[in-house]
Amino acid sequence: MYVRKNTDTGPKLEALSGQVKVGDELVTRLILRNERAMEFVHLKDLRGSGTEPVNGLSGYHWQDGLGYYEVTRDSASHFFIDSLPAGTHVFETSVRVQHAGIYQTGVAEINCMYAPGFSAHSASVQLQVVP
Repeated sequence: MYVRKNTDTGPKLEALSGQVKVGDELVTRLILRNERAMEFVHLKDLRGSGTEPVNGLSGYHWQDGLGYYEVTRDSASHFFIDSLPAGTHVFETSVRVQHAGIYQTGVAEINCMYAPGFSAHSASVQLQVVP
C-alpha cells in the first residue's frame, strides 16, 4: 500500500506508514510472481472499507506485454487474464479514502479458473483514517 503525494516535481508514491487522511489517494500494488505459464486467471483485489475506487471504468488493458480485462465493482476490482506468462507482473489499483475511522484493507485473491487448486491470497493491512 502506498499514498500518492503531489509534490513540486510531480506525483510520488510513499509507503503507507501510520495514519492517512480523508481524501488521500491510496495505491495498492499487487506483485504477482508465477513460475509457470497459466491460462484463464482471475485476480480479485477486494477494496477496504471506507474507500472508493478512483477508476470506475471497466476495459481491456495492455501492459508490459500482458493483456487483461479489468472490471471495477462495488467491493473489488477484478482482473481477467486469458494468458499469463511465467514471470513477475505488477498490477495497481487506486482508491480514495472517504470516511474517518479504523478499517481493514481488502485482500487480493488469485486463482486459475479451470484449475482451482492453483490459487493464492495476500494479507490485509489496518488503516487508521483521521479527518
